[in-house]
Amino acid sequence: MLCLRRGSRGRHALLIAYAQLALSMALVGANVAVGKLLAAALPIPLIACLRCLLACLVLWPLARAMEGRVRPGGAALRNLALQALFGTALYNAGLLAGLRLTTALEGGLVLATLPAVVALGSALWLRERLAPRQWAAAGLAAAGMAAITLARLGGGGGGSALGNALVFAGVCGEAAYVLLAKRIAGQVPVITASFWMQAFSALVLLPFSLPGLGAVARLADPGLAGLLAFHSLTASVLCLLLWYAGLRQVPAGVAGVFTGVLPVSAALTAVAVLGEQFTMVHAVGFALMGGSLLLATWPGRRA
Repeated sequence: MLCLRRGSRGRHALLIAYAQLALSMALVGANVAVGKLLAAALPIPLIACLRCLLACLVLWPLARAMEGRVRPGGAALRNLALQALFGTALYNAGLLAGLRLTTALEGGLVLATLPAVVALGSALWLRERLAPRQWAAAGLAAAGMAAITLARLGGGGGGSALGNALVFAGVCGEAAYVLLAKRIAGQVPVITASFWMQAFSALVLLPFSLPGLGAVARLADPGLAGLLAFHSLTASVLCLLLWYAGLRQVPAGVAGVFTGVLPVSAALTAVAVLGEQFTMVHAVGFALMGGSLLLATWPGRRA
């Protein structure tokens, strides 16, 4: 009877972790539309830097109040600095630079490799043993994202090998962030780790944001300032807290599959907020993504 109760608690904790990971990526995807609105008024490096600074202002007192004085060790701080470098600087730079050269279709197809890259990295780097169904789940997630990308095809070629390589560099940066986060999950309290991650990100972005510093005056517009605050509190605070919390219970290879929620959420937001048309290809993509998540998270016989 005691074993059954323990097993029930374990499954309950796992379901909560799955929900945390999915919600984290859903919020990141929803922020694509918010980011587009902000990018129309402010330089992109400035947006990212201000977002990180605002997040630090929230995370610092929250960490002190809930977790006390915590001094991460040198190895943990180096890990968090690498997360900021790969997950913030390399991902955004590679993605934005690549999409200037290649088509949206080809760039989106490259982004669809993210779950597979995370799964491969977790197996080769973190030495996690992935079940065949987890590899299949990564493949389904990639197929689902590819289908969603196809729905956005506006016609015409014009792809670029260099542009695709830059986007893939961004994919590798995001995958490295996921794996690095898993490596120190549980070693540093969640809120403290999130604070240091945002602080390092702000330092990385600061030199790139200085040329556009004069655009800060535009934040006198309450609507624009509100968008930036929402963007910061969700993308740089809540998403990080949810992702770190979920990684404590879930292997990195399985967590990587949840990155597939990001493009689904982004597509839904684009339809609802930006007025883009929903097509049958979107439906196929969502079905593939749902199958991927079920395949990756369905309890096995041992559970």
